[in-house]
Amino acid sequence: MSAAAGERSAAPRPTASGRGSGVERGGIQSLERAAALLEAAARRPEGLGLGELAAAAGLHTSTAFHLARTLVRLGYLDQEPESRLYRIGSRLFVLAAAALDEARLVAIGGPILERLARETGATAHLAVRSRAEIVVVAKAAAPGLLQLAERPGGTRPAHATAIGKVLLAALPSKEREALVRSLPLEAHTPATITEPAQLLAELEVVAREGVAFDRGELDPEIRCVAVAVHDFAGRAVAALGLSGPAFRFADEALARLVVPLEAAARELSSALGHSAARRVDEVDSGPGPNRSASGTGSKPRRAGSARSAATTARSSAATAVAAAERRSGGRV
Repeated sequence: MSAAAGERSAAPRPTASGRGSGVERGGIQSLERAAALLEAAARRPEGLGLGELAAAAGLHTSTAFHLARTLVRLGYLDQEPESRLYRIGSRLFVLAAAALDEARLVAIGGPILERLARETGATAHLAVRSRAEIVVVAKAAAPGLLQLAERPGGTRPAHATAIGKVLLAALPSKEREALVRSLPLEAHTPATITEPAQLLAELEVVAREGVAFDRGELDPEIRCVAVAVHDFAGRAVAALGLSGPAFRFADEALARLVVPLEAAARELSSALGHSAARRVDEVDSGPGPNRSASGTGSKPRRAGSARSAATTARSSAATAVAAAERRSGGRV
């Protein structure tokens, strides 16, 4: 058989429509266009109309309409009956939640922890909340730094650690208060907060500023700073912290860790699909004044517009997830 004949026999056979391999290309193009619609909707958690959706995806309105109708039917987009605005649908949240487990969090966060520890000279921790307990799922120590005795997988008291305070502060206010009042608030050092009202007041500051400090509250010789890591829906799914010996990390030195720590948390959040983290990175142009590590008062570092954009995105995404959970019977 000649080479030409071989090429002819290997060529795709035309379908009944006569389009041949054009069917495959058409399917790929449809997938690309559908993906563009989903990405456009994800960037606007408050919702957008058909014309806006089509323009954002670079599609003709009629093309966007037919694709969006299919995506709504499949659950990947939602359309409000009254406003007719499109938003990300519950099916995507279900898929994303299934993909985001602890193992994936550690796999993505591990290299970030190692780099953060190396750059700051502090021990980096990644922790999650399991009801009233804080579980350290990954840890990386900087070269030459004395290793803390606790290994990944150990639990820590939420009220006496920066990573715990960050995760408590991320809870809705009523749930936060109920949980705090149910905790034993054991005194580990003279600096441990043991009064619910005092802890709740500090958590309000943490929720507002986005950063928590441990000033020798679990171990008098250890200081720590922590921030939250957010997922695709804006939920605080983990805490990222830096800790070290008190003689090396006094108030000023501890406050200087906030900038690289927040940058690492945004990187991890972005890897988990948190779009607001990417937007803040784009807006944030400089470190600005450091927050205070000496007390609960502190100065915001970012511009108000960036903070507002991130807060709005987290709120909208959280609302969407709540709606998705109701529709799916709480399986998200």
